[in-house]
Amino acid sequence: MAESAAQPLPQNPYNPHCWIAGSPTIGEGTWIGAFTLIDGLGGLKIGKGCNISSGAQILSHSTVRRCLSEKRYDKVDQKATEVGDNVFVGANAVVQMGAKIGDHCVIGAGAVVLEDTVIPPYSLVAGVPARVVRDIRSEVDSWIQGAR
Repeated sequence: MAESAAQPLPQNPYNPHCWIAGSPTIGEGTWIGAFTLIDGLGGLKIGKGCNISSGAQILSHSTVRRCLSEKRYDKVDQKATEVGDNVFVGANAVVQMGAKIGDHCVIGAGAVVLEDTVIPPYSLVAGVPARVVRDIRSEVDSWIQGAR
């Protein structure tokens, strides 16, 4: 069995242990943890002030139809994905292509936000598939008031 040389991760300004594909737009002050996949191949915008936890995946393409059709469907599907400002994405969460996440949301650890899902601002999202658990606007407001 031939050994292959390990490919180094492409350099990025966020974390030496995350993989950023394509050319996503990433807002100022966003933090990206280790072992994440940020897929900008189909168009990706991540807002300012976000925290993307370790192991999270934010996707803008899929090969499901190509794979299941034995490559008779020969395209890689792509849809732009959007993550608003000041969004927290928990560890190992997955945001699939075409999803739109509003500002000030929490995507819980391990949640899977399905393709084309629209998450309103100030939502706490959890589960597989992900669903809105509750509005967190009053909690965020109280945190802001307590910080003054």
